[in-house]
Amino acid sequence: MKLTATTWQTVGPFFRIGLERFYVSDLTFPGIAGERIEIRGRVLDGDNEPVPDAVIEIWQADAHGKYFRAENVAREKKNEKMFRGFGRVSTSDDGSFHFKTIKPGAVAAPDGTLQAPHIAVSVFMRGLLRRLTTRMYFPGDTANADDFVLHKVDPARWQTLIAKSSATDKNLLEWNVLLQGADETVFFNA
Repeated sequence: MKLTATTWQTVGPFFRIGLERFYVSDLTFPGIAGERIEIRGRVLDGDNEPVPDAVIEIWQADAHGKYFRAENVAREKKNEKMFRGFGRVSTSDDGSFHFKTIKPGAVAAPDGTLQAPHIAVSVFMRGLLRRLTTRMYFPGDTANADDFVLHKVDPARWQTLIAKSSATDKNLLEWNVLLQGADETVFFNA
């Protein structure tokens, strides 16, 4: 008897087939306010091997700490463009991904205080029935010390959430997603 997986038993890798036309790696455009940054990273499994068929989504506020809202589109001025704050890319064969965006402003926390600037990240990949959610924070940002989400994480693990600055380009950040192991990225229940 031969056992064969059926479609309801298999999760991916169908991302390139179904989502490729929706990939957005460059969230910047002329006239949008904010400091331009590039984020480069890799998705690595528990053996530190690249995951070549994952999809990374990012959601973020604009430079003023405001999220894109559909109801604001109707109020948009004709000569102003709204920053949408959403990007999606697949990883390459070496597990790498790349985004061009702006550094987001601080947004309000549930208690009314301000959160540190951050980018919300979702990871989709074969074998996952539910996406993984995490955040990427900015190196050297003094607001990190007071961020309510970071305070829910063991400070020894903050380094998995804070990107690293490039030694040669202040606008280039490196941030990797490690799926398992001692330096596993902190993931949150969504």
